[in-house]
Amino acid sequence: MKTIWGNELANEVKDTIRSEVDQIKAEGKRLPVLAVVLVGDNPASQSYVQSKANACINVGMENRTITLDGNISQEELLDTVKKLNADEKVDGILVQLPLPKHLDADSVIMAIDPSKDVDGLHPVNAGNLLTGRPGFVPCTPKGIMYMLKSVGLEN
Repeated sequence: MKTIWGNELANEVKDTIRSEVDQIKAEGKRLPVLAVVLVGDNPASQSYVQSKANACINVGMENRTITLDGNISQEELLDTVKKLNADEKVDGILVQLPLPKHLDADSVIMAIDPSKDVDGLHPVNAGNLLTGRPGFVPCTPKGIMYMLKSVGLEN
């Protein structure tokens, strides 16, 4: 049996990202920006979004948390996503799930530009994953694969 030290691996990943962001800074380029959309006041979602903001700060990235009222309409939420898609300063978009029951998460996921879909939930990214093409991969399975690889358990 092999022990996987998740915190150590997480720190390695953060160190790598921090180095990459430092290199971007040293070259005088714009820092990467993650936009996180939080709809409503679900305490678990709020905590998760705060942890993402802290992770961005920890590696030197910029974070934009957009907090929307839980009663927002589908149209207003889709408009927010469209604006983030069009914003050249936003590199990644994450809409925190679950959404309030009156909102259609599938439509929101479909509205995210696949090149900014850091959760890897858009069908384009899911298809790329399935066919072995490059694209965003959902973080939980990617993290699990990284942990397994760290102890020599691949494929």
